[in-house]
Amino acid sequence: MKLAITGKGGVGKTTLAALLAYLYAQEGLKVLAIDADPDANLGSALGFTPQELAGIRPIADMKDLVAERTGTTPGQYGGIFTLNPRVDDIPERFSAQRGGVRLLILGSIQQGGAGCFCPESTLLKNLVRHLLVARNEVVILDMEAGLEHLGRSTAMAVDAFIVVVEPGRRSVQTALAVQRLARDIGVGRIYVVGNKVRGLEDEVFIRKSLPGYPVLGFLPYSEQAIESDLAGRAIYEAAPELVKAAAVIKGHLDDSRFVEQAGV
Repeated sequence: MKLAITGKGGVGKTTLAALLAYLYAQEGLKVLAIDADPDANLGSALGFTPQELAGIRPIADMKDLVAERTGTTPGQYGGIFTLNPRVDDIPERFSAQRGGVRLLILGSIQQGGAGCFCPESTLLKNLVRHLLVARNEVVILDMEAGLEHLGRSTAMAVDAFIVVVEPGRRSVQTALAVQRLARDIGVGRIYVVGNKVRGLEDEVFIRKSLPGYPVLGFLPYSEQAIESDLAGRAIYEAAPELVKAAAVIKGHLDDSRFVEQAGV
């Protein structure tokens, strides 16, 4: 299973990514969780300590590695560099493991803007392609609202592209924009997960606001999620109600009948 999870900042995509990673790991599967959001919080949601996280360097920040693999100096634009750098050894060398989940932090490109053609971007995009195409394990990609790390060559390898939405107009607008981008690069299966849902009224709002997109399920508004963040605890240890709701979402992802009924 290869999952890409995105949505407006603050909607809870990292919460969903951590919960699904935990649930797949509980089945004894190899799970690789990829933090591709510049505001990297997936490690905290998975329960890594600050000391452990300090030992995980974002790949984009490793200037020596970028230079070695691409044959040029990071931060340069317009020069000649390798477009197909070696990346297969990166996940094991530069990740950390906890509770059966291996965490890798991609980091962000500091210059050039979205879609920059630079050594750092080339390395990250080749790495994501390798993770989604060549790895025989569950890969969960926690992304920002854009699709910076995805391209047409990797879009088809994504089993499910999940847009997390909270009840609110701005969240829905972001979701619609992300869905259009995903369609443009050839993503075939786009799903919606509602988060911070307070009741049936919120569920109805999300379904009506995003017609035509199958809803995998809903995560309830949870004070435990807030408390776990403040305490630095893994979300799956602190919020059992969210684990239960995420199990329903995972069940739909694993159920081929749901995919067929959704018309994907």
